[in-house]
Amino acid sequence: MTPKETTSKFTSLLANLVIFHNTLDIADVVRQLQAEGWEIDPVDLAEISPYLTEHINRFGVTSTHELGIPPENYDTRLDVDFTTLDTERVPAA
Repeated sequence: MTPKETTSKFTSLLANLVIFHNTLDIADVVRQLQAEGWEIDPVDLAEISPYLTEHINRFGVTSTHELGIPPENYDTRLDVDFTTLDTERVPAA
């Protein structure tokens, strides 16, 4: 594998990890809002993109002290009824 291929694969992996991390953060916020009594509209939730880049510090100092901390189990369930999206046409992002 050439250095260019390695860099490309690393960049793709990094982008996927950022998107996954953002998805976890969005799910946590949805759960917090539901716990506060908010009703989450699946159409609104479908409009949120996990590809957020404002918080990425590309050229600054990156902390790695959290790498040794094992992650908590991830709960994949959200109490949002997505069946309404089958009947409504939501424009693709």
